[in-house]
Amino acid sequence: MTVVGTAGDGRAAVDLAVARDPDVVLMDVRMPVLDGIEALALLRRRTPRARVVMLSTFDDEEYVVRALRAGATGYLLKDRPAAELAAAVRLAHSGVVQFDPAAAARLASALRPGRPDGLTDREVDVLRLVAAGSTNREIARRLHLSEGTVKNHVSRILDRLGLRDRTQAAVYARDRGLLPPTPGSSP
Repeated sequence: MTVVGTAGDGRAAVDLAVARDPDVVLMDVRMPVLDGIEALALLRRRTPRARVVMLSTFDDEEYVVRALRAGATGYLLKDRPAAELAAAVRLAHSGVVQFDPAAAARLASALRPGRPDGLTDREVDVLRLVAAGSTNREIARRLHLSEGTVKNHVSRILDRLGLRDRTQAAVYARDRGLLPPTPGSSP
């Protein structure tokens, strides 16, 4: 195995891959200039032969799904030992699609039927608490998350459901039976 180049941002990664024509590219999901998913999509058009394994510190299903849609051969978390990453490159070269177990679990969760408009289980939990009037801090404490993670979930919920704000999210949750009716309201 030979490393033919490294790049500090997504645009440089695409340019380098086009120039060097590698068999396998390890691509970070989050990079400056052009993020890894956008770089992957561009790379697919410019060097379709190269197999691309996404590396990330995030096992969020949104990243996993976006990477797959863009044409990733795999999705691994960066905390894997070097020997496992080397094995992943060899497997990708052989055409084996691979996922970090945590990323696979997130993907399975995202694909599970029965949730409103494709929200994840965690997003439904957050939506219920938003609809109950909880602040981000209260949601974070209750679900054992950071406030930043809660903010990200709320943003994705609003985006996925096409809603403007938390009030619309609360109405959405109520209208879909995600909260028990309030006392005195009709079912």
